[in-house]
Amino acid sequence: MRVALCFLALTLPTIASAVECQDQSHDGRSFTVCTVDATTEDLRLFLRSGDGTVLGQFRDLERSLSAGETLSFAMNAGMYHADRRPVGHYVEKNIEETRLLTGASSGNFGLLPNGVFCITNTTAQVYETLDFASKSPQCRDASQSGPMLVIDGQLHPRFLPNSTSKFLRNGVGTTANGEKAHFVISKGPVTFHQFGSFFRDVLNTPNALYFDGKVSRLHAPQLERSDAGFWMGPIVGVIDHN
Repeated sequence: MRVALCFLALTLPTIASAVECQDQSHDGRSFTVCTVDATTEDLRLFLRSGDGTVLGQFRDLERSLSAGETLSFAMNAGMYHADRRPVGHYVEKNIEETRLLTGASSGNFGLLPNGVFCITNTTAQVYETLDFASKSPQCRDASQSGPMLVIDGQLHPRFLPNSTSKFLRNGVGTTANGEKAHFVISKGPVTFHQFGSFFRDVLNTPNALYFDGKVSRLHAPQLERSDAGFWMGPIVGVIDHN
């Protein structure tokens, strides 16, 4: 069970970054999109500090960085248990912490098909889980979450246009060649159908993956934003080297 804390936004000085973050609208709803060039940016997953403690907050991740490193973007990146261990497959720096789960389960994670966000030194790709199991891509970092939002250009088959279930939501979509990853957080409560439609119709990502709702958080200094509140599990971020 996650512990509910107050949701805060910390004001930060604006810094230069190669990560592009901007607000976009679609069908009367607003979203913040941060686009990362995986071919050039230092895109990574983060879970624990050097002593094995789960980081949990963007400020803790910043404190764990080496001299000359700056966190230019970050977002929560997958579902987690009460102790903040990843629910699904998790790999960081080529070390697997949690195995791939391919069966049905409860909650949004188990709303099959779910998927895996896979990072190499020069690419970022979203794979549907069974496709991931079949191809066995060599991911330096990987985080399994669910449900898939877009699968080969189509919305998840379980998404309903008239759904009344609305939450603040965040996720990631990747280009077909894996060169760019679009990280999105809604600026208000949206349904899965509305969220997935933004990836499909506006960002044109052939595959997109849901990270979470309710705990959705963004660190984007260029927007003078760094959300605090719920303790997170996996975090995805970009490191600038000064």
